[in-house]
Amino acid sequence: MTDARFVAVVKRDCPTCALIEPALAELSLVADLTVYSQDDPDFPAGVTRIVDDRDLVFSWHHDIETVPTLLRLDGDAGDDWSAAARIVGWLRDEWRTFTGIADLGGQLPEYRPGCGSLSVDPNLVDELRVRHGGSVLRARHVELASAEDEFEAMYDRGWSDGLPLVPPTPERVMAMLAGTDCPPDQIVATIPPDLVECTVEKVAINAVMAGCRPEYLPVVLAAVEAACTDEFNMHGLLATTWFSGPMVVASGPMAHRIGMNSGLNALGQGNRANATIGRALQLVVRNVGGGKPGGVDRATLGNPGKYTFCFAEAELDPALGWPTQAIEHGIGADDSAVTLFAAEGVRGVVDQISRTPESLTRHFALVLRTVASPKLAIAFDAAMVISPEHLRVYTDAGWTKARLRSELDELLTIDGAEFARGYGGIDEGMPAGFEAMPLPKFRSGGLLIFHAGGGAGMFSSVIGGWASGAMGSEPISRAI
Repeated sequence: MTDARFVAVVKRDCPTCALIEPALAELSLVADLTVYSQDDPDFPAGVTRIVDDRDLVFSWHHDIETVPTLLRLDGDAGDDWSAAARIVGWLRDEWRTFTGIADLGGQLPEYRPGCGSLSVDPNLVDELRVRHGGSVLRARHVELASAEDEFEAMYDRGWSDGLPLVPPTPERVMAMLAGTDCPPDQIVATIPPDLVECTVEKVAINAVMAGCRPEYLPVVLAAVEAACTDEFNMHGLLATTWFSGPMVVASGPMAHRIGMNSGLNALGQGNRANATIGRALQLVVRNVGGGKPGGVDRATLGNPGKYTFCFAEAELDPALGWPTQAIEHGIGADDSAVTLFAAEGVRGVVDQISRTPESLTRHFALVLRTVASPKLAIAFDAAMVISPEHLRVYTDAGWTKARLRSELDELLTIDGAEFARGYGGIDEGMPAGFEAMPLPKFRSGGLLIFHAGGGAGMFSSVIGGWASGAMGSEPISRAI
């Protein structure tokens, strides 16, 4: 009799489990064996100790993915079956070595693969998450009357941004939480304007309502954390009467892994990850922080990007000298990250003729000068999204991103007299005292440059920002 203790997890509906029924009976005669049966408490025959696991408690908590699974605890290891050695399926030589029984299953074939455990059955897994792990949920459960329409109920309670929401059932929230290793009760950020502590669970609830998949949740969590920093100043961004809202730009391996769009129509509709990650951030601010239009959100006009504004940045060969904006902010080259920018609407830049970087840069500078107003300097930030065809003009000429930024800085340092109030017959402008000196259109660090877009079309984009730096918002990157 071996000193080891064994647990086998089986189901009658599995042909391999049925096949090895004699081997399990044989093992139970010479070893301490307990069998957990997922679908029939009378199976397998010939085994003394069978535990009814039709509620799948053991299978769920011990991560049983395949049946049969055989677990072994040696010596004085206690009862921690989660840490036990295990084998899956039936391989005769492997079972003999594992159990120490040289002639185990002599009458059985050498090998048969196992079957999927009921605890990972797609039709059961959401229910099992709630049944066996739902105690981690702390959010208030809202009960709807039988006659209530769940979609209309969410509108009526003020949770929606104006578009339909996915009902955040416990099953969906638990499935969303599976997308992160963070504990559900971990505090992610304090959400303005009401300064409410927001847990991972609360973010997950809003990610469900936004339509996210679980694998998007780490990106949403990073975006929420970044948005609620003092530097980004989400409270001020809500309260301003300007157009802007948070723009989320993802970069690194995760953006590619979850299928975010950095190519054709990257700033537009059609990609689930792009659309729902940005929306989830907005819903967290609305539903947890209380940032609703007409309340603290005082935008005079707003912009459609306040539903969602999120895309992935296309990455290039490092040898070309065009690092992502996140890398420029100090994020590691191999890390995934989000960059947040307080963005107004997108304006297009068409240049189908320039074939030299000098010409194209002068054209970009002219458009950039119009951000907020061509009569204002320093006060507003801006971002550029350069398309592949325009980028090729620079890379073919050997220009790096740093070279482009340096040339733009020079072109956008302008005679202060042109910004003066009254110049050109326009009353708007910089206050008196600046007209005698050259002024930069943007402060140092106030111009962000991203790369995205489809391979055809000599079009790029300029995206105006909000008040810069300490006056408003600082662009910020956070590792995911």
